[in-house]
Amino acid sequence: MKKLDTTLYFITDSTGFSEEEFLSRVEQALKGGVTLVQLREKNRTTREYISLAEKVHKITKRYNIPLIIDDRIDVAMAIDAEGVHLGQSDMPVDIARRILGNDKIIGATAKTVPQALEAYKNGADNLGVGAIYPTTTKVKTVLTSVDTLKDIVKAVPIPVNAIGGLNKDNMYVLENTGIAGVCVVSAIMKADSPQQAAEEIKSKFLSLK
Repeated sequence: MKKLDTTLYFITDSTGFSEEEFLSRVEQALKGGVTLVQLREKNRTTREYISLAEKVHKITKRYNIPLIIDDRIDVAMAIDAEGVHLGQSDMPVDIARRILGNDKIIGATAKTVPQALEAYKNGADNLGVGAIYPTTTKVKTVLTSVDTLKDIVKAVPIPVNAIGGLNKDNMYVLENTGIAGVCVVSAIMKADSPQQAAEEIKSKFLSLK
């Protein structure tokens, strides 16, 4: 059975950090209680991505937390990561499922109910929905309303997670949405103390449920 607790879904961003500092911040976030780590690297070569993923995987294994690789099924397979996350322009979920088998976690991005239903039908284990707020981590941000988020939660039986510019101070909009978890990048990655940030965000989210 797949272990899938998406309460605090941490998506990394190594921009501006040395490798040592980046890995330290990932570990601090794990100490703070993140329940899933997604390694997102848009600009590395395949070799660089694999090398970094191996180092991150060593850390996540110590905390018994699944590591999800963003976009790249080849990198996920190379390091035997627990899963992948696929955006709307990445490999289709059903093809990824054929390649990876049933034991790996496959997450998908959905911004509409039809996209959510298609991802679920094709074998996705969880969904990332957003952006709820404008975000600094991606150039193109399409905002998703909280109403759409609620509609997606009602439409599919798999965990739905909100993403996009979320932090402990603006998360109140997620109250009563029924989501399984919250995806956070900058609010942990750029925090003075990633551990404390993770603890506070997780505590805040759980108080809304």
